[in-house]
Amino acid sequence: MDVDDKTIEALREALDDEYKARATYRSVVERFGPVGPFVNIIEAEERHASALLRLFERYGVEPPKDRWAGRVPAPPSLSAACKAGVEAEIENAAMYERLLAQVSDARVRGVLMSLQEASQQRHLPAFRRCAERRSGGPC
Repeated sequence: MDVDDKTIEALREALDDEYKARATYRSVVERFGPVGPFVNIIEAEERHASALLRLFERYGVEPPKDRWAGRVPAPPSLSAACKAGVEAEIENAAMYERLLAQVSDARVRGVLMSLQEASQQRHLPAFRRCAERRSGGPC
C-alpha cells in the first residue's frame, strides 16, 4: 500500500515518542519498584507501540529502532517522576495535534487519535493524581 512521506514521518515520530515514554516509565519502575501509575502505563505504551508497528507493517515501511531502551535515567524522586509524567503527556498531546494536521490517511489518523485520547483521558489524569499525592497539592 502507498502512503506519503509526511505520514511515514508522523508514524516514525509517534513511535519514537512511545518508545521514549516506555523507557522513561521503565526507568522509574527499575529505580522505585512497581509503583503506580507507572506499571500500568508501561503496559499501555507497549500497546501503543504495537498499534503503530502494525501500521508500519501494513504499509511495508521499516519502523525506527528503539533508541531509548535503557538510556533514560529515572528522576530523583517519585514526586519528580510524577511531575515529569504530567509534562510528558502534555507534550504528547501537542505532538499528536501537530502530527494529525499533516496526516490524511484515515487509518493512521484513527490510530493517532486513539493514542492521543489515551494519553489525555487516562495517562495525564493518572500522573496528575500521582503528582498531587506526592506533593500534597494540585499539579
